[in-house]
Amino acid sequence: MHRMDWDDLRFFLAVARKGSIRAASSTLAVNHSTVLRRINAFEEKLSVRLFERLPTGYVLTPTGEEMVESAQRIEDEVVKLDRQVIGRDTQLSGVLRVTMPLILATHLLAPELAAFSAAYPGIQLEIAASDEDFNLKKREADVAIRITPNPPEYLVGRKILKPAKGIYASHNYLKQHDPVNHPEKMNWLGWEDSVADPQWVKDSAFPSSPVRHQADSLLVQLETAKAGMGLALLPCFLADPIETLQRLHLIPSSATSCGDLWILTHQDLRATARVKAFMDFMLEVFDRHHDLLEGRSSTRSLKLIKTHI
Repeated sequence: MHRMDWDDLRFFLAVARKGSIRAASSTLAVNHSTVLRRINAFEEKLSVRLFERLPTGYVLTPTGEEMVESAQRIEDEVVKLDRQVIGRDTQLSGVLRVTMPLILATHLLAPELAAFSAAYPGIQLEIAASDEDFNLKKREADVAIRITPNPPEYLVGRKILKPAKGIYASHNYLKQHDPVNHPEKMNWLGWEDSVADPQWVKDSAFPSSPVRHQADSLLVQLETAKAGMGLALLPCFLADPIETLQRLHLIPSSATSCGDLWILTHQDLRATARVKAFMDFMLEVFDRHHDLLEGRSSTRSLKLIKTHI
């Protein structure tokens, strides 16, 4: 009878979920050859084939499918025990994994994260800047800063505010266009919409401006708007500090549909010293940036269309 190793199950689950060795290696933060070696050794130890090696990736065999359910139950128990142990940690030291949207990390919170690390030198921050919803139940992160309408019920924390958005264009673009009299001659920098006149354009202050270009990233939208490619719908905290951009219209936070800004952790971790220290620190940070996030810090907004302002 072979003794089961949790690390073997961890590698097995990663490949089962991702469907490839390379994707699993990224999730596990190890190299490709390590995952391949561990999976081959695990199958050899059990004398069973857990995956079919296909050109499209790794597919579970019937035996592998049977093992997944049991492995997931073991994982849940291991992670639960880990959370409970960490939850009793009273030391302001150790690793703290934090997930947040990329634009918040790069354009608002980077200096604040540096200040936190200086104030708490014993805490090692691991920052996962992504719009992906990391699973705090499985301890993919300890703290999540998210913009969401409905956070999962197993998380606890604080709803901070609803970030405002605005319509922006570069000063050079506005020198060449007349938003008041000829908005139809302007154009939008759109998203990956399947229709030429998406609803968000119809609902905007410039419904007659067509979508001419598309970009699937807020940072690309920001840079192309700065370069004079057209109008962009951007979060105020991202665009208001840019001197070369002009805000044409503020969309009140009550009218945005992206959700609220939250800071969250798993209920088992809320008493952990480093988690509590980070959450308290960030609440003060967001309080200082409240006006910027809600679009009230800029005095450069053009009130062009009174019915929309």
